This record gives sequence, structure tokens and C-alpha cells, in this order.
Amino acid sequence: MSRPRLAPLAAALTVGLVALVGCGESSGGSSGDSSGSSSAASGPLAQVKVEGEAAKEPKVTIAPTPLKVTEEVKRVITEGEGTPLGASDLTSVHIQIVNGTDGKVATSTWTDKQTLGIDLSDQRMLPILTNQLNGAKPGARLLLAAPAADVFGPQGNSGLGLKAEDPAVFVVDVIKASPSLKEAEGTAVAPKPGLPTVKMNAGKPATITMPKATPPTTLVTQPLVTGKGAKVASGQTVRVAYTGALWGNGKVFDSNATGFTTAIGVGQVVPGWDKSIVGQPVGSRLLLVVPPADGYGAQGQGEIKGTDTMVFVVDVLAAV
Repeated sequence: MSRPRLAPLAAALTVGLVALVGCGESSGGSSGDSSGSSSAASGPLAQVKVEGEAAKEPKVTIAPTPLKVTEEVKRVITEGEGTPLGASDLTSVHIQIVNGTDGKVATSTWTDKQTLGIDLSDQRMLPILTNQLNGAKPGARLLLAAPAADVFGPQGNSGLGLKAEDPAVFVVDVIKASPSLKEAEGTAVAPKPGLPTVKMNAGKPATITMPKATPPTTLVTQPLVTGKGAKVASGQTVRVAYTGALWGNGKVFDSNATGFTTAIGVGQVVPGWDKSIVGQPVGSRLLLVVPPADGYGAQGQGEIKGTDTMVFVVDVLAAV
């Protein structure tokens, strides 16, 4: 249920790290620690200096320049602790990207002091991140590098000033992780009368039956299951499973039964989602009745007219 605009993160995210969620291709490379640990004595990253305290933006010194890399390589600066990230987890990270040719910072999430949520199961994600973050622990600081052509595609990334032949160097701080539920888990809640009824269908869109009544003119957020996880905060990245249908005819216009990942509370989805999901515990199942003012407005979008009221069933599966 994305809106046709990006969340108001830093310009660095919209022109640079937006590539992390869907631009470019990668040759993949090794998923292991190709150049050793924080005390690596050999490999192309051995002489790269990463200074700075944990949770603060690092200072990276490339020596000698230009850095020479021909494939994905990784060095663990700080191991972190706790449960390692799994291939389907969400994780929040800070990322700084440095041009390994001249040592200049290309972009950084630290600029706006906002972390970036990454879905390790998302096939649109840059493979250097999904390859190398899988198995990392919360609190880890990783140093990654690969040719820009392998990370962003054959043209490199002009928005970041990275030519195809330039080595792209990533410093990644793993802030926290959230394993994903497969469906809502918690305490069932009896919905108020007069609302649409819901029948869940494993792995398929939910069946939503509309009442023969005029739809509400204000946003309705009805928990069907109250989860037991932490409450979702504005600016977090969430994974949800959902079905959307029109109140007028009951037609399902959109669904994702396996998991859709988005930032929440920052304008990346329709306002009704931002207003309803923020503050809900992970594990919750929500019935949302979204009037046009909290949906796509009077202009509508696609098959959704400006007068249509949308109805959603949303399972909140994870949040970071």
C-alpha cells in the first residue's frame, strides 16, 4: 500500500541509500568473512582504519589509496552480542558509504541521525547487505567492500559519485534485530458490531465481508488480535501481511500474505496505515476502515476512486 513518495529521510537516503531498497544489481560474492576479523592480518581491508566509538559516525581512512577489491569482502570490526541475524529477520542499521578510490564519504545515515531498516529476506535489497549481514549480531560493526559495479550495477552510482570501477566501502553498525512472526500472535479481541467481518486464509488473501451499511467517514482501527510484542514507534521499519478490499463491492484490490516491509509513521504508506499501526504491539492483527481522507484522497489511485472507502486486515509481524 505504498504511496508514490519516499519517507522524509535525509537527502542522502533519497538520492543515495534509496539504492539499498531496489536499485542496481550485484554479483553476490562471498557470504563469509572474506578478509578476516577485526584483527585481520591480510586481505584488502586489513589496512583500512575505522575510528570512532560505537553508535557514533566512524572515520574511515583508506590506506593505501585506491583500495583494490575484486569481489565482496568483509572485516568484522566489532563482534556484537546476542542472537545472530537470520535470513528472514528485520534489522536496523547505520550505514556509511565511502569511495575507496579517494576515501571520501559518499553518503551516510548518520547525517540525519536516523537508522535504516533492512529486510534481509527482501530480494530487492543490495546483495552485499543481505549476504554479509546474515549471521551478524546486534552491536556489531562491519566493514564491507566490493566494486561499485558489483554493488549498484554496471554504471556504478552517479548519485553517490561512484564510478563502476570505484570500490564501494560500507561501514555498517547493526543496531537491533527483530525476528519475524508468520502471522499475528496474541489475545483475540471481539470487534465492535457493524464492522466488516474477517476470515483468515493461510498463505492467501483474507476474506473480508462488508456489512450492508454506509461506511464510516472517519478512520477506524479495530484490533482483532492484540500482540504481545513491543509497540511500533513512528519511524520504525515494519513487516506486515495484509489484505485490502473496497467497502463498496468487497473486491480485493491488493494483498501480501507473506510480508511487506515499509517505514511507518513517515509518509511512505497511506495516512490511515501510519495513524493506525504506530502504537500497536508487534503480533497484532488490525481491521482498518480507511475513508478517502486517510487513503488516496479525492484523486484516488488506479482502480481506487476518490470516493472509495478501503478496508484492510493487517498483521504486524516485526518492527525495528
